[in-house]
Amino acid sequence: METLHRLNISLHVLAGTLALIAGFVVLFLAKGNQKHVRFGRYFLWALSVVILTGLLGVIVFKRNTFLLVITLLSGYTAFSGIRTLRLKGQRPQLLDALVPVGVMSAAGYYLYYIQSIGMFWAPVVIYSTLGALFWVTLYDLSRFFLSQTRRQRLYITEHIYKLVSSLIAITSAFTGTVLPQYQPYSQILPTVFGLTYIVVAAVYFFKKPVNRSIRLPITADQ
Repeated sequence: METLHRLNISLHVLAGTLALIAGFVVLFLAKGNQKHVRFGRYFLWALSVVILTGLLGVIVFKRNTFLLVITLLSGYTAFSGIRTLRLKGQRPQLLDALVPVGVMSAAGYYLYYIQSIGMFWAPVVIYSTLGALFWVTLYDLSRFFLSQTRRQRLYITEHIYKLVSSLIAITSAFTGTVLPQYQPYSQILPTVFGLTYIVVAAVYFFKKPVNRSIRLPITADQ
């Protein structure tokens, strides 16, 4: 079992490193072009492995329960960011209600669990991560009540916020693990950088006409 656990950790670290590289490359590429789509696809593939190995670490090997909330945040925001781009402002579907409700339920159980066993990561990091997760899931549920015009106006901004949030979540997990002596700052600073990027990018794209030619990073090779 210990050998499998070490193998899972190695795969988790490798996939996380590849996801970080691909994700930060995407940040500085022109949005919507072939390189952006290609590296976005690499990021999602690597992130999928990170999420799977993270869940195995928590559920099967019973290690580091904070990985669960990081996995929920990074996985859900990536999922929702792609769904937002796929829908392009159209009315959300049943899947877009079931997934956030399921994620909120898991996060609620996690909050109860850590209260019962005590926290071993900085409370400010845990509560801010849970807060971000609840905020984005509640917002996604509210999209059912927004007008189509409003959804179409916001979907590019949503896509940026959610995919960058996913990247910053795994970045914070990485820096918090590699630099534990600097917690909570080693986890807070990536969030500050990510929020700054989101605000600048959101303002820029919100002022531009909606570009409906932006492609999904999970489509077939162009």
